[in-house]
Amino acid sequence: MSSVTELATRFRAGEKSALARAISWAENGDPAYAEFARGVYASVGRAWRTGITGPPGAGKSTLVNELARVLRAQQKTVGILAVDPSSPISGGALLGDRIRMEERTSDAGVYIRSMASRGSHGGLSRAASDACDVIDAFGIDEVLLETVGVGQAEYDVVSATDTVLVVLCPGAGDGIQAMKAGILEVADVLVVNKVDLPGSDRLLMDLEEAAHVRHAGQGRWVPPVVGCSAGKSQGIEDVLAAMETHRVHLRGLGLETVRASKRVAQVQRVLHERLSSALWGPGGQGQRVRALLEAGRTPYDVVDELSSALLESLHGRGSPG
Repeated sequence: MSSVTELATRFRAGEKSALARAISWAENGDPAYAEFARGVYASVGRAWRTGITGPPGAGKSTLVNELARVLRAQQKTVGILAVDPSSPISGGALLGDRIRMEERTSDAGVYIRSMASRGSHGGLSRAASDACDVIDAFGIDEVLLETVGVGQAEYDVVSATDTVLVVLCPGAGDGIQAMKAGILEVADVLVVNKVDLPGSDRLLMDLEEAAHVRHAGQGRWVPPVVGCSAGKSQGIEDVLAAMETHRVHLRGLGLETVRASKRVAQVQRVLHERLSSALWGPGGQGQRVRALLEAGRTPYDVVDELSSALLESLHGRGSPG
């Protein structure tokens, strides 16, 4: 029995150690992952995936912990994927959100995994999307994907999840920064955490106005603005209610159609990664590019030459039949 077949058998039997190994294969880019994915892909699509993003210090991990608590009370199984900044030395996750979610680790209905962002500009690695697929195929009901929250562009989370929560808190200039950064564009639900702090009412009003101005009258979803205090277990049901309202909205649009467009984005990411590796890895085009530049060619001339050669090679093989 091959290692892939053996892992798939254990995976279908519900062994969490098999789930962990499959995610490791995805995270490490193991060639065996593609074969494994083919065997379980028919089971992907049953879980609801929620992304939780926002600036550091907004209380994302505390909110995730509380969402998991309430979802478990509703008898739903929960998978938590916490994408942390990568260590520049080991490439591993630095924060280790599992430490902040100790209450959930003893619950057999919760699976928690920390992953490194591995330098993804949007704070979300390609492997995280694959990990969501694996957790989904395992039969878990709800997947909570917490992103790094580093920087101002967290757009990758949109293509990996169904619903995106943007978490902000008063007193840190989060509202203004969010509007400047355009983070409202990725939000399906805006969550103001720590509403017991001064300035929360103003932030709630500013976000409601901004969301209305940005989205209303365009026939688009207007993100509801919800307040909570995750550290005090207050308002969590309100956040879940807003999430459910968005789910109803997506089902009205045609959930499979919406998800299909996001699968296209996933294909684009993986293809870009493989092409980049082939072009610039060992045996790639790096030496040729240097030679052309040293010969006096401009960067744009080099790009034109490389792209023409690649397209000619692609067309020369013929279109897939």
